Amino acid sequence: MTAPPRRSAVDDAVLALLLEVAGTPKPGNVDRRRDLEDLRFESFLAGGVGARAGLERAARDGAVGHAFERAVAGMADRAGTNTQFGCLLLLTPLLRATREGDVSPEGVDRVARRTTVDDAVRFYAAFEHVDVAVGDPPPDATELDVRRGSDAEPTLRDRGITLRDVMETSAGGSSPARDDPSSKPGARDRVPDRNAQEWVEGFPRTFRAAEWIVTDEGPIVDRAARAFLGLLATEPDTLVATAHGPEAAREASRRAAELVADADPDAGRPPSTEAVHAVDLADVESLAAAFVDEGINPGTTADITCAALYVAIRRGVSVRNSGAEGTGVDP
Repeated sequence: MTAPPRRSAVDDAVLALLLEVAGTPKPGNVDRRRDLEDLRFESFLAGGVGARAGLERAARDGAVGHAFERAVAGMADRAGTNTQFGCLLLLTPLLRATREGDVSPEGVDRVARRTTVDDAVRFYAAFEHVDVAVGDPPPDATELDVRRGSDAEPTLRDRGITLRDVMETSAGGSSPARDDPSSKPGARDRVPDRNAQEWVEGFPRTFRAAEWIVTDEGPIVDRAARAFLGLLATEPDTLVATAHGPEAAREASRRAAELVADADPDAGRPPSTEAVHAVDLADVESLAAAFVDEGINPGTTADITCAALYVAIRRGVSVRNSGAEGTGVDP
């Protein structure tokens, strides 16, 4: 039997970007059957190709922040808009973990904990390349509003804030004001930044969804669509909460959970692997159409799906036979 060809981590990262948008249906997101008013399927293909140079930097041991900014700049230049900002934010540390030979929660956590102030500065600079939908920062962190872009550099350097520190703030981390809900009206109602949570928690959602994809059967784009629904049925989406408010995000997850047995978004309980695999994608089509009509766009859930696809591909899932090959990958 001929051994499978060896492939690079960068190839797999770009493939994950392309497969994510090809997964269909993904309620509220661009897929093979649906464009949005300001985003088209081909824009995501172009963005994935354009991001490659930055992803190569991450895989070559370049600084995480610089690699991320370069990937975003390439995406924006090729696509002309923001297609995969959040995907790249998750792929960059995963590529570095791959470089170090440990694509695991522990491995990516080590990458995050080693980030520097310079990485934070380049992260902020990335916001100057594209428009990114973000919520307002906590009242005690207005000087760290990412929309300031490079203007935030003096604050970052004066306070010695690393990229992981930024993510901890976005995830609802260690600030004393955030630890006291009474100091911030509505704090308990807030939907956290799920991508930032991945950075500070060791990517639990990514690795859970990757396991759903690896152990599933059928075309990888169908597996991705089922994993997307499983993620959305577990927790409300950050982008939906930013655009429409926390309760709208929670209601979107409840509607997704109606299609996934044993999911409980109100409790934050993920569905079983068997329940995700049992999702009938034909039944998801009506929700996909409804979300597009209502402007419900769970983009953060798509970001995590993309990261999960990367991990699944590194673990041997192939588009050639939609099965696990097990070997043939380079760190």
